[in-house]
Amino acid sequence: MTYNWQNFYHNKKELIVTIILFIVLISTMTIFTNFLEIIEKREGVHFDDPILKTFTPIDLTWITFTLIYAGLVFCIYFLLKYPELLKVAFLSYTLMLIFRMTSMYLLPLNPPINMIPLNDPLIQFFGNGEILTKDLFFSGHTSTSFLFILLLSRFKIKYLFVILTLIIGTFVILQHVHYSVDVLAAPFFSFGSYKLAIYFINKIREI
Repeated sequence: MTYNWQNFYHNKKELIVTIILFIVLISTMTIFTNFLEIIEKREGVHFDDPILKTFTPIDLTWITFTLIYAGLVFCIYFLLKYPELLKVAFLSYTLMLIFRMTSMYLLPLNPPINMIPLNDPLIQFFGNGEILTKDLFFSGHTSTSFLFILLLSRFKIKYLFVILTLIIGTFVILQHVHYSVDVLAAPFFSFGSYKLAIYFINKIREI
């Protein structure tokens, strides 16, 4: 594996693959936001969540996004030191977005009753400004935080993201932004995306 940017720059194949993966990621994010606009107009299924029924929602929007984007900025800053891990991050997140689009298409859901919308500034930037409520299964914020744990698994800093993931998962449930199953399923999709990314990158390296 290449962990040094100087060596990485001299490996044209690695550099080209990284640039392509970054372009694919940005393209997928754009497609994803357009997909969410379509999902928002579609009628879905509502079910009674036994966990959400036990309490009224709490508005934790600002603290949730402060934690999410602080973690995102810190993780990106950390990964910039390790080009090979950054490449894995690009592909892992791309695959995770594809999994989210597939799962939301196959399992259309209406938001939980008494949901307090979580207005994501990143989605608003890439989208049309509409507040989304049906991007449910599975939780994107929880899965992204868990992906950071996997990417930083060989560093002690991963424990900070373990705590962050637990807090974010708890907060989106407290706000009734997601059904509990959306949050519980998220780490499994993150793990699958991460493992597939490593598999594909290794296959590309063999070519």
